[in-house]
Amino acid sequence: MGLAVLLIFNEINYRRLKVKGEISRKFAHFAATLCTIPLPYVFSSHWYVFILAVIFALVLFITQKGHLLQSIHDVERKSIGSYLLPISIYVTFFVSKYFESRLMYVLPILILAISDPMAAIVGIGMKKYNHRIKIFGIDTQKSMFGSGAFLLSSLLVCLMALYFNRRVFDETTIVISLTIAVVSTIVELFSRRGLDNLLVPISVILVLLFLN
Repeated sequence: MGLAVLLIFNEINYRRLKVKGEISRKFAHFAATLCTIPLPYVFSSHWYVFILAVIFALVLFITQKGHLLQSIHDVERKSIGSYLLPISIYVTFFVSKYFESRLMYVLPILILAISDPMAAIVGIGMKKYNHRIKIFGIDTQKSMFGSGAFLLSSLLVCLMALYFNRRVFDETTIVISLTIAVVSTIVELFSRRGLDNLLVPISVILVLLFLN
């Protein structure tokens, strides 16, 4: 219900205030993803989350085909990120339940909710001196300021989440946070067509499995 209200609110802003599709899409991404943070504290079985993910995916499909919710679908670039988001949430939830670690859900989803929109907004908003990143002549289609915003925001999210989880701020907390921030930033840098919605949480989970 809360998610539906947020999507309607976002659609109203998009239509009345003429907000750019890319911005309204990122706000919807932020709000919808953040709303799922309590899931490990609410549901004991992954099947509930699976049903919610299927419903969310169906809503996206129907609204796209019916030219509704343009605040989400009105982007020039081709992207499957919207459809990957519910898949990512379910997969992350399933893994966290399997390893009996709420951190394995909360941390990847927080980074996805905060750092990804942050990178996009900074990348779009700061044009001056904001060069596209090219590696070995390959255009990543990402900007320096955008990737920098992703790196810094994911680092801060990791430091806070790990501190509250481990109840101690030590060298291990810093090393794990830096590793997650760097790895997830690299994954986001090379992800195309919205694949970061799935690959970023998976990369965070893998780092946690190896280092935590």
